[in-house]
Amino acid sequence: MSGVARDQDVDIDLGQLVRAVWARRLRILTITLLGAGVAFAGAKIMSPQYRSETRILIEPRAPAFASTQQINDASAGPLMDELNIASQVQLLQSADLLKRVINDLKLYNLPEFDDAASGSAMSSILVKLHLKKNPLENPPEERVIDAFVERLQVYQVPGSRVIGINFTSKDPKLAAAIPNAMANVYLSTQSGAKLDSNSEATRWLEPEIEGLRRKVSEAEKKVAEYRTSHGLLQTNGTTTFPAQQLNDISAELTRVRGDKANAEARAQAVRNALSSGEAFDTLPDIMSSQAIQRLKGTESGLQSQISDLQTSLLNNHPRLKSLRAQLSDIRSQIRQETQKILASIENESKVADLRASELERQSETVQATSARAGEDEVGLNALEREANAQRQLLETYLVRYREAASRADSNSSPADARIVSRAVEPVDPYFPKVVPIVVVAAVATLIMSAIVIMLTELFSGRALRPADATPEAIEAEAVVEEKHVPQAAPIATPARKPVQPSMLAVVADEEYATEDAEAAEEAPEDENEFSVASVADYLTGSRAPLAIAISPTGDNGSAATVSLTRMLADAGRRVILIDMTGSGYPTELMAEDQAALGVTDLLCGEAAFGDTIHGDRLSDAHLIPQGQSDVRRAMRGVDRLSLLLDALAAAYDLVVVECGSADVAGVSRLTRSRDVEIILSLPEVEETIFVALMTEFQAAGYERVVLMSGGEGAEQTLGRAA
Repeated sequence: MSGVARDQDVDIDLGQLVRAVWARRLRILTITLLGAGVAFAGAKIMSPQYRSETRILIEPRAPAFASTQQINDASAGPLMDELNIASQVQLLQSADLLKRVINDLKLYNLPEFDDAASGSAMSSILVKLHLKKNPLENPPEERVIDAFVERLQVYQVPGSRVIGINFTSKDPKLAAAIPNAMANVYLSTQSGAKLDSNSEATRWLEPEIEGLRRKVSEAEKKVAEYRTSHGLLQTNGTTTFPAQQLNDISAELTRVRGDKANAEARAQAVRNALSSGEAFDTLPDIMSSQAIQRLKGTESGLQSQISDLQTSLLNNHPRLKSLRAQLSDIRSQIRQETQKILASIENESKVADLRASELERQSETVQATSARAGEDEVGLNALEREANAQRQLLETYLVRYREAASRADSNSSPADARIVSRAVEPVDPYFPKVVPIVVVAAVATLIMSAIVIMLTELFSGRALRPADATPEAIEAEAVVEEKHVPQAAPIATPARKPVQPSMLAVVADEEYATEDAEAAEEAPEDENEFSVASVADYLTGSRAPLAIAISPTGDNGSAATVSLTRMLADAGRRVILIDMTGSGYPTELMAEDQAALGVTDLLCGEAAFGDTIHGDRLSDAHLIPQGQSDVRRAMRGVDRLSLLLDALAAAYDLVVVECGSADVAGVSRLTRSRDVEIILSLPEVEETIFVALMTEFQAAGYERVVLMSGGEGAEQTLGRAA
C-alpha cells in the first residue's frame, strides 16, 4: 500500500512493522556490526584522558587551644550558608589561585597546556583570513589558563558542604597532582587571610582599649559621687533604701488587712450562730477552746444519763428534774464562753484595724521620700548606663584582642576547610571507554536502522491499516443501505464464456514451472450435486476463517461463489469476497461501480487498504474488486496477500477468495497455514475435472476440498473429501 485516503481513519499495523524489520535482519546486523567496528576504531585512535578528584569540606575550624565558646561561635557563622559554599567554588576557580598552581607546577612548559604554540594548519588558515584571532598574541600565562580551565571542573556536591575538584589530563600523574595542588593553595590562601585579619585586629584594638579604660574609670567615678551626694544608698545592690522600706510597709499592710478581714469574718460567724441558736460544733474558734470542750463533754454525759433514766422513770421524777436543771446550767455556761470568744475575736479585729491605720500613715510618709529618691535615680541610671556601656565595650575589645593576639602564629589560624579526599593517580583512563562506546554505538545503530525501516514502511503505507478493520468497526460500518432491488434475489447463471485465466496463474507462469498432475483416483460411482445452500451450511458449521473458491469452468462457477457469499451474509455472518479472477465477473455482479479500486490497486501501492473495501449492492456482504491496475505488476507483490488475508480474517467471520481457474501452485501462495477450505465451484459437475483437482489439492496437503454445484436440488451437509 502506498497511502491511505484522506478521509479514511487508519491504525499502525505493528505486526507489519515487526515483519519488515525481521525480513531485513541481515542488513540490520551488518550495519550494526559496521557501526560497532567504526566506534571501536575511533575509540582506539583517541588519546586516553585521565581524571582524578580532590574533595574539600567547608567547615569552621578553631585553634586547638580555643575555648568551647569560641568553637560554638565559629560554628554559628556564615559557613553553613549555601551561598558561602558557592562563593568558595568561585574562589577555587579564580585566576589568582590558578596562576599560583600553574607557576608552582611549571605547567607553561608542557605542550598539553599550550596548543597554540604548535598550532594547526586549519588554525593558521583562519588566522590569515582574519576569521580567528592569533592565539600567539595572548601572553603564555593566559593561554595556559584557558587550557587549564577547559580541563578543570569545580562543583559543590549536592546536599553537602563538600567541594569537588576534578581535573582531566593526558598524564595520570598530572591529573592527580593538579587537584591536590589547588587544594593546598586554597587552604594556604584561606589561612593567610585569617592571619592578616588577626594582625589588623590587634593593631586597631590596642589604642581603642586604652581609651576605653579611661572612659570606664571616669564613668564609674561619676556614679559613686552622684549616689553619695543624693543619699541613694543601696540595700541589696539593686534598689535604694526608701524603695526597700516602702516595699516592706506595703507587704506588712497587706498582711494586717488580711488578718482584720479574717477576724471580722470569724466574729460574724459566731454572732450568726448565737442569734440563730445553731450548734457551735462547726465553728473552729469555739471548738478550739478548752473550756468549751469540757462543758461539751459534761453536756454529753448529762444527756446520756437523762436518756437512760427516761426508760425507767417518769418525766416528773426528781432525779430527771435535777439532771435537766444541770443540763440547762451547762448550756448557759457554754453560751457565756461563746460570748467571751466572740469578744476576743472582735478585739483582734480592732487591733488589726489600728495596725493597718498606722501602717497606712507610715506608707504615705515613705512614699513621699521614695518619690524624691526616684527623681534622683533618673540621673543615677543615666550615669550607670553610660558606665555599663563603656565597660561592656571594653570587655568585648579585650576578648577580641586576646583572641587575635593568640592567633598571630601561622599554625594557630587554620583555614575554615579541610581536605577529606586527596586525588590519587588513576589507573584506567576516564575517556575513551572502549567497551561502553562500542556497545552504545552498536545499540544506537541497531535502533536507528530499525527506526529507518519502520519509517519507510509507514511512509510507503504498507504498515497502515484502516481503523475500521477491527471486528467492532467492521460490524458497525458493514451495513449497506438497502436498495430497491430485493436483497435475496437469485443470480442467474451466466451463459458459458471462454474460461479466463486466474490472476494467480500469472504468478504460476512467472515463478513456478508447470507440473503434471498425478494419476487421478477413480471417481465416485454415484454422481451427486452439492448445492450452494449446503456449502453455506457446511462453512457455517466448520467456522473456517478462509475459503478459497476455484472455478475451473469460468464465470458460471464465479457466479455460484457470489451466491454463496450473499447467502452467508443473509444468514448473519460477516463475510467478504476478494475477486482474484481474470475476468472480474464477481466485481461485475456485486460492485456498484465497475471502476472501483480493488486488489490489484492495493498490491501495486496505488490505493489504500480502506479504499478497496466496498459493499455488495444486493446484500450485507463486502467486496474487494479486481481493480484497475496491471495484473502482472500487482502479482509481483502477491506475497503480501497472505498478510492481507490474515488482517481480514481477524475482522470477518469468513473471507472468500474467488480465484477463478487457479491451480494448486497459485493457491499455495495465498495460504501460509492449512486452516482453509478449498471449494471447487462446478455448476455442472464434470467428473474428470473434479477428480483431477481433488488429486492435486490432496497431494499438496489440502484435506478440506469441497464440491459446490450450482443445482438447486441437493440441500445437504457436506463432509470433508476423502
